[in-house]
Amino acid sequence: MKKNILKGIILGSLFLVGCEKEEKTTISNKPIEIEYWHVASESFGGGTIKELVKNFNEKNSDIKVIEKFNPDMYKGLTQNLQVAVAARKKPAIVQMGYSYLNYANDNFDYVTAQEIIEKYFPEDKNYLSNNFLSNILELGQVNGKQVGIPYSISNPIMYINSDLMNEAGINIANTPKDWETVRKYSEIIKEKTGNMGLFVQEYADNWAQQALIEGNGGKILIEKDGKTIPTFASKESSEAYQYLADMVQDNIALHASNDEGFQTFLNGRLGMVITTIGKRDNFESTAKFKIIGEKFPVFNGKERKLPAGGNMLMIMTDSSDEQKASWRFMKYLLEEEASEKWTKGTGYLPSAIQNENSEIAKFLNENQLMRVANEQLKNMGKWASFSGTNALQAEQLLIDVRDVILSGEKKAEQALKEVEEKITNLVK
Repeated sequence: MKKNILKGIILGSLFLVGCEKEEKTTISNKPIEIEYWHVASESFGGGTIKELVKNFNEKNSDIKVIEKFNPDMYKGLTQNLQVAVAARKKPAIVQMGYSYLNYANDNFDYVTAQEIIEKYFPEDKNYLSNNFLSNILELGQVNGKQVGIPYSISNPIMYINSDLMNEAGINIANTPKDWETVRKYSEIIKEKTGNMGLFVQEYADNWAQQALIEGNGGKILIEKDGKTIPTFASKESSEAYQYLADMVQDNIALHASNDEGFQTFLNGRLGMVITTIGKRDNFESTAKFKIIGEKFPVFNGKERKLPAGGNMLMIMTDSSDEQKASWRFMKYLLEEEASEKWTKGTGYLPSAIQNENSEIAKFLNENQLMRVANEQLKNMGKWASFSGTNALQAEQLLIDVRDVILSGEKKAEQALKEVEEKITNLVK
């Protein structure tokens, strides 16, 4: 009897051990899950993100990428990341906007792609230097450290409704190249058609406004002793900002949310929109009229200076398995096939070096809007990025003053001086 009981115990124990082994095997065979946070809404590349993630997951059964959209662009993503870090639920990879480069470096724990490469993928040790131009890599660097890998690159272009131009009697062959002509055409459009002439994007950032200010000789900030010092309240900055504000007050330019401004354009009731080339696919696929692209307008006698828009890929996870999976996914996103899908599905310029005979190179040359953006690459510099723990508040103050100026509540000179003083006290 005792032998039977003992036998039963042994058999039961063996059964349990077998189950444990099977369970462990099942767990070990589960794919590594990593979250990929991005800012691509349905009208701004969201569909392409889903396609890329699906393709990667199908080709890599040991990894499962879960994409997560963050509204309110890079500010929204950065704020959500703060919450996730506090809750110890960090995503593996994020699209960090270049405007938050210094903030991300100062306030988040992260691991560089090169560190992961050197630790786990020695065959890729020269990947970055072989696949990127040095000036492009600098977009994701702080004091020479590669905080993130440049992924999406954009610059602001002018989208023009050719039908509305023709209706206003404007020769579309003479597209506006300077701010004086932009104002003149806006006045004509208003007089002849009753529609607005211009809308300049109003995302939750200061990207387009930096292009406006620095194109007139102003500067958002300077870096000194490892800190960023605001310098945007100059005479040149105020003049540029006030030029746009005067157009709004004269009822020939629109001050509105992006949704309202973009939809007004797509409905055929707005002559010109200045926004990212990243909206190219959405505009081309939605508009019922022919869109013509033109470079960001210049002030007479001044040079065009544009901040490089877009984002870099940062790896946030502490898990070695997730770090390995993150690099494999990141590397996939930078490959030619995936880059082609991303460029065609959005309008972003590819960050990695492209073969001159590649489909992307052909597309950049054949699509008129992409050609305009590509020609502006030589005019691009860094997107201004405040440093320190109060950088988010500083950025928000500069965003908020846009509404103060464009609504006519205060003149640009006064408003910019007041905000510069506040930001100086925040970041010092």
